[in-house]
Amino acid sequence: MSKFSRRSTEEELMDDLDSSGEVIYQTLRELEIINKLLGGNQVTINGLTRLLQSLDTKPARLKIVDLGCGGGDMLVRIAKWGEKNKVALELVGVDANPHIVAYARENTRKYPGITYQAINIFSDEFKQTEYDIVVSTLFTHHFCNDDLVELFRHCRAQARLGMVINDIHRHWFAYYSIKWLTRLFSKSEMVKNDAAVSVLRSFKRAELEEIIGRSGYQDFTLKWQWAFRWQLVAKH
Repeated sequence: MSKFSRRSTEEELMDDLDSSGEVIYQTLRELEIINKLLGGNQVTINGLTRLLQSLDTKPARLKIVDLGCGGGDMLVRIAKWGEKNKVALELVGVDANPHIVAYARENTRKYPGITYQAINIFSDEFKQTEYDIVVSTLFTHHFCNDDLVELFRHCRAQARLGMVINDIHRHWFAYYSIKWLTRLFSKSEMVKNDAAVSVLRSFKRAELEEIIGRSGYQDFTLKWQWAFRWQLVAKH
């Protein structure tokens, strides 16, 4: 059986919530560069634009939470998107690793409108919070299908307008390309390991459609985007 036929359950090094120090900082810096060069961050921004355009009334202010926010680079992109579209934003980054949250605060210190929480998204504390839109980029593949069904169900309850998910299409070309690129150019052992593993943990179209369907969503679109990304835009 091909390694690409089903989602891998292998854990990534970044899943260790005790990861800290220069190893995590180097990883976050490299991930920001990789996403910028390959154009992956634009998938999230485009999804936000599409969700906003689908609304009957354009809101003057939005509260957006970024799940698995990493170093905060996506929140900076969203802040610039809000300024361009004349939408006032309250931005919240969430990550379970407090060391990553500390890095994100320092990394985005020029953007005081961005706040952060070091919290488990499956905790009762987080489930009691409310937002207008939930976004996540390269995050959902860290969880099994059943956990994602639970997460999306709670997103429906917590987010007033909808959610935008940007994650990887599991494909042999994506796997071998990122494996060789990181082997040649990365200085981070975490990136070299996790980049390839993340592809194996990611999704085929049918898998994402099953997860979103089980979670109760009906009004959604799922589109393939470069480079080997799925863009899921769900409207509430």
